Amino acid sequence: MRITGSCREGKLTLRFQGELDHHTAGEAMAAISERIDAFLPRCCVLDLGGLSFMDSAGIALLMRTDKLMRRLGGELTVSAPGPQTMRVLTAAGLDRRLTIKE
Repeated sequence: MRITGSCREGKLTLRFQGELDHHTAGEAMAAISERIDAFLPRCCVLDLGGLSFMDSAGIALLMRTDKLMRRLGGELTVSAPGPQTMRVLTAAGLDRRLTIKE
């Protein structure tokens, strides 16, 4: 799992590459939390276009990130989920809870 990103004008964008599963989710959440704490963004965009796989650990990561952003008065947007990732999001009902930009 590799996460890269940037923060500009209150918008933190993080790009994911690799697999988001129970092996990588803890490290990924730590990286997300660290960057949110450092930048205190109004909007956090998680670009999932580079994911080759996501399981239920990814769902937990998205829900936790959403909760963290809401506590800050901000919002989470998920962008560019691939077909497999979108199936996971839809099956979990996150397509109705989160802002997803395909």
